[in-house]
Amino acid sequence: MGMRVLLFCSVLLLPPAAGRADEKLVRLYVPPELVETGLMQHILPRFSLKTQIRVELVDSAEEAELLLGGDGTALFEGAGQVWHLGRQGAGGAAAERFAEWLGSDVGRNTVTGFAPDGVALFALPGPTETETVAIAPDGDAALGWTVSREKCTRCHAVDDESRMAGIGSTPSFSVLRSLGDWEYRFSTFYALNPHPSFTIIEDVTPPFPENRPPPISPIQLTLEEVEAVLAFVAAMEAADLGAPLHHQ
Repeated sequence: MGMRVLLFCSVLLLPPAAGRADEKLVRLYVPPELVETGLMQHILPRFSLKTQIRVELVDSAEEAELLLGGDGTALFEGAGQVWHLGRQGAGGAAAERFAEWLGSDVGRNTVTGFAPDGVALFALPGPTETETVAIAPDGDAALGWTVSREKCTRCHAVDDESRMAGIGSTPSFSVLRSLGDWEYRFSTFYALNPHPSFTIIEDVTPPFPENRPPPISPIQLTLEEVEAVLAFVAAMEAADLGAPLHHQ
């Protein structure tokens, strides 16, 4: 009798646990032509950094709570069309939070600030010109230095003291800081090769499949640590790479 009561209570406890997990997850459908621009890799980590809500890109609109396409609220234009945010059903609190963020000034500035080659690919819809506002990292730079020394020197030199560490063919943090898209690289590094094969960001990236363990000892960071690394890199002096080469 006691065992049956225990099992019954365990079953009753399962749905609320699942519900709590869904509160930190948004299922979003984005057409392939928009995904291929790299915009999602630019904006989704920034949303997750601030809210600790993970946005999962799904393969079909039927699976999604929110979708970007031709219907709904107009948000931005580029890649050949005006992109709207649509909804599937009522959606949850996490989906509502993402929709509010994407339609806010911060979300819109994040979209229009996406310029991987120095040229903005997206703008707000309509004739109004907007000014792109830089979003400064507000993490703990001291923590970022500690995290970088502990978890990044396997491959990178992160400061003067670690300049002999890492892999010779891998750029140092100061060299990466000198690039025009450094902030994009550091805020989305875990989605850029080769990092996905050995990096886990708590509450953002899915765990490694049990049948495919990482090739090397995995690196695990929290969202707070990722933002701290951003703050550390933002404050460092960029490497002087000299003037571009001119071919005769």
